[in-house]
Amino acid sequence: MKKTLFFLAFVLLTGSLVFSQVWKGKGRVNGYVFDENNNPLEGVKVKLIHAQHQAGFEVFTDAEGKWTASWMRSGAWDVDFELLEYMPYKIKIQVSEFQRNPEVNVNLKKAEGLLLTDELKESLNQGNSLFDEGKFQEAIVVYEKIIEEHPDAYLIYKNIGNSYFKMEKYEKAEEYYSKVLEKKSDSNDIILLIGNCYANRNENEKALEWYKKIEFEKIDNPTVLYNIGTNFTNLSKYQEALKYYKKAVELKEDFLDAIYQLGLTYLTLQNYEDSISVFENYLKYDSDSGRAIQVNSFIEFLKKQIK
Repeated sequence: MKKTLFFLAFVLLTGSLVFSQVWKGKGRVNGYVFDENNNPLEGVKVKLIHAQHQAGFEVFTDAEGKWTASWMRSGAWDVDFELLEYMPYKIKIQVSEFQRNPEVNVNLKKAEGLLLTDELKESLNQGNSLFDEGKFQEAIVVYEKIIEEHPDAYLIYKNIGNSYFKMEKYEKAEEYYSKVLEKKSDSNDIILLIGNCYANRNENEKALEWYKKIEFEKIDNPTVLYNIGTNFTNLSKYQEALKYYKKAVELKEDFLDAIYQLGLTYLTLQNYEDSISVFENYLKYDSDSGRAIQVNSFIEFLKKQIK
């Protein structure tokens, strides 16, 4: 029975993708974007992608830093916040079409080492637009020209690395990420991206070597914690994955993917009481999705195991 339970947990760690244009629904989410001093940021691009269908749309913040997204389908969504001169920020949210969704507020950190002139902004916007259109090679040409004309703009190497990453040329991506690391050796963001290059080459042990360079106590991004935890899970290092999932949930209590994986990790470690507790917590935030049905089934099954 334990083997069956473990196999079921393993299967549920995976998902499937479907084609786009199926992400529309009746859900609505809004929120605010601020800087580090809680001043509102206008013009922030908020990119929303339905996790299951890998399709979505984007909106922008107004003068008060407010953004509103409508016609969203229930389920998990990846949300990216982008603004020139600020570090990009990524989160996951859970959307419901049948109840009011909580307000989503974030703070963006100012990027270091890159002062943007109007000319540089125009070039960077051009490169970013090409990147968003999937024209990665064309974007690289623009980014390389920026660095040629502005040698101090070393952060643009990250954009080049991201382009190669999207093209699945992970060695080239790592090469350009490393150029940023040469200038800013303590950049957790770049260390994580290099780790991702190894992970996508299925070199999970090497990926974890990089992830472990990021001090656990200094990781304050729930999505980063979740991704590292998932890499530990892929290597069957469940005890180590556990602490990353736990901290992700501590930082973002409604992070449904992290709650779900935390419950599965406890289950795999045969800590059934904690697994039940986590799954019951999951249902506080999601009680009507397909995954909620699975969670209810887990709870019923696990309760029988500990009687």
